Amino acid sequence: MKNLIVILASFSALILATIATAGEFDTTIPLRAGDAATFYVKAEVGDSKAMDFMVDTGSGYMTINEDTLVILQGLKQAQYQREQHGVLANGTEIVVPIYQLSHFNIGGCMLNNLEAAVFPGKTRQILGLNALRQAGPFIFSFDPPKLVLSNCLKEEVSVQQTENNTNG
Repeated sequence: MKNLIVILASFSALILATIATAGEFDTTIPLRAGDAATFYVKAEVGDSKAMDFMVDTGSGYMTINEDTLVILQGLKQAQYQREQHGVLANGTEIVVPIYQLSHFNIGGCMLNNLEAAVFPGKTRQILGLNALRQAGPFIFSFDPPKLVLSNCLKEEVSVQQTENNTNG
């Protein structure tokens, strides 16, 4: 009887540990190596097409460029929040507008209500710490190059499209 209680207690502890860690490190996204030791990931901002974002753990904010902002405003998926003072990697101080984006999909990991700084023209877009924090804890791996995210909401649009395709 004592052995049965020990076995049941161990089994219960295992189940609770599994529940507590469910959702951690459940989304793996391959990275594309760029030049100068940079890595890029494909992501969709709002309902736009997939585009490249440089993964930058030194950037506090995700950034999009003005061209992407125009697309998102046309879809009513970006809302102005405020101006933000910032310092670039080269030490230059700038003021940029901050917009709240309706949703952001990185390899099937959906992030909602994410803030992004908007940079001029067609500048390189950045996946910064505010987005990675929402999908944390995360792992950034160099070899093989991949990003592993946690606590992801799965893409709702795909579920709705699947239901429509099944019923129609």
